[in-house]
Amino acid sequence: MMKTYKRVIDDSWSFRDADTKEYTHGYHSYPAMMIPQVCRTIIDRYHPTGRFELIFDPYVGSGTTPVEAAIANVNSISTDLNPLARMMTKVKTTHYDESTIINQLSSLLESFQNYSEKDVLNVDFKRISNYSFWYSKEVLYKLSFIYQEILRLQSNEDFFSLVLAEVVRETSFTRNGEFKRFRMKQESIDKFKPDVFKIFQQKALRNINGLKEFNKLPYKTTTTICDFNSSVEIPQKIIANESVDMIVTSPPYGDSHTTVAYGQFSRWANEWFGFENAKNLDSLLMGGKKADKELFDTKSIRDVIDKIKLLDIKRYYEVIAFLNDYWESVKNVSKSVRKGGVVCYVVGNRTVKGIQIPLDYFTAEMFEKCGFKHKITIVRSIPNKRMPSKTSPSNIQGQKVSTMTNEYIVILNKV
Repeated sequence: MMKTYKRVIDDSWSFRDADTKEYTHGYHSYPAMMIPQVCRTIIDRYHPTGRFELIFDPYVGSGTTPVEAAIANVNSISTDLNPLARMMTKVKTTHYDESTIINQLSSLLESFQNYSEKDVLNVDFKRISNYSFWYSKEVLYKLSFIYQEILRLQSNEDFFSLVLAEVVRETSFTRNGEFKRFRMKQESIDKFKPDVFKIFQQKALRNINGLKEFNKLPYKTTTTICDFNSSVEIPQKIIANESVDMIVTSPPYGDSHTTVAYGQFSRWANEWFGFENAKNLDSLLMGGKKADKELFDTKSIRDVIDKIKLLDIKRYYEVIAFLNDYWESVKNVSKSVRKGGVVCYVVGNRTVKGIQIPLDYFTAEMFEKCGFKHKITIVRSIPNKRMPSKTSPSNIQGQKVSTMTNEYIVILNKV
């Protein structure tokens, strides 16, 4: 008998007309970002009673939760194995001095006007995989020049480096709208002449506008950004057991190889800045290592994973590898939450071999094994995504919604 958990469809959570790039949230794109309005509403409506001093995000990604924690005047700790994610989170949560940033941008733009290839100090691009396949020589030289000018600033380099991180990707021969590494067709490459300096300027001005809004907020909270793997451990010196009041996060929906390509998307910036594990990040993320057995016991998705196993044994083991890591992470995360604390996971239910995996059920079930009580799962529609297949989120005949146009907000309390 499949174990299910209460789902409620609530269209008010779609936030169709909301500005998802307000404050510092628009600094840099990222795959499968949790939009700020979802995070903000979760914190506002479901924060625990009593003490509310610390939010933890075990898969911080683009940094939505720490920014929203700061807006809510709550301290936060977050972690991610992706160096780009940590860089984004640090820059998004820092109150830089606006006038200094504006003056530094003016200095950078002035240096761009006097650009000459002979002024580029570092023309060794071997750290970038197959760089001549992905970039023109002209673009590489200009990117290198921008970076050397940023380093000359001697302060706030990370603010401008994050701008450059997005430019590094957008001026490559990557197909538009792709998170994975797909090269443009040759006819598109022949026409592709990006104005590297102008793109940098536009993105820097956009981010300065976001900074101005963010700086209007109080500066009272602390934001701690870490690189530990929650599937392995949560270091006690960073987060003691039962010290967290609330978890607000959007975990991966599956392994990075077959689901959302975090590693591929981030590789442009991670290689450019020489960050660690740039080439093998996907293998370190959840589900990146092969599995040969299930480490969890489930009633909520037993039928589903058995069907996948019958259809494709290789895909079954890929799914199991992810779910094993997910379960280990849930166990560790659970220990960090105090009694009366709240856990909110925003998940997506991906499809494998035509079979939808209800990760929201699995999430609720695994946390209940660790001393939590499921409160509600809110089904929100995601605007601007299309997929024809339908599912019944409430398990009531006739109530069907599109599968991959939905997110599931799983809310639990520690008892």
